[in-house]
Amino acid sequence: MAISKDLLEILVCPLCRADVVLLENERGLKCVQCKRVYPIRDDIPVMLIDEASIEE
Repeated sequence: MAISKDLLEILVCPLCRADVVLLENERGLKCVQCKRVYPIRDDIPVMLIDEASIEE
């Protein structure tokens, strides 16, 4: 089950409050501003700053 578009519209980065986009491989959500990638585990976005990695 993929992340719904409705959920993507309301999710924001917990650090900088910018929008997040779904990665092409659908394994994470990437912040458009600070470039942090929040993992998706069992179809649930893990929106914790400590769990995010930074990707260029």
